[in-house]
Amino acid sequence: MVRTKKNDGNLLDYVPRRNPLLEWRQTEEGAVQITVCRTGVLNWISQALFKAPKKSTVNLDKYGSFIWLYIDGERTVEQLARQLKEQYGEEAEPLYERLVQYMRILKNNKFIEL
Repeated sequence: MVRTKKNDGNLLDYVPRRNPLLEWRQTEEGAVQITVCRTGVLNWISQALFKAPKKSTVNLDKYGSFIWLYIDGERTVEQLARQLKEQYGEEAEPLYERLVQYMRILKNNKFIEL
C-alpha cells in the first residue's frame, strides 16, 4: 500500500483532477505543455525588476504526458498506473514509486487536486 505523507489513506485510491484554471495543450509530437501564470506580489516584483516572464511553460515527458491525458476526474491513481504499465510495460518500472512521486509533484505545484 502506498500512503500519503499524512498517512491518511492509500494514494492509489485517490482520483486526480486537473486544475481547471490551467492552460495546457498537446504538441504535434504528443507531448503536453502546461502554461503557468505567475501571479502574486513576489512574482510581480521579479517581473518588474528582473524581467521575469508572466507565464512559464512546463513540458511533460512522455510518461507525464501520457498520465496527464488520462487524468479525467474519474480514474484512480491505481487505474492510471495500470494504463501506464499496459502502454510502456517494464520501461515504466519502478511504476508505483515513480507515479506516486509524480502525483505529489503535480499536486504540490497545484496542477491537480486529489
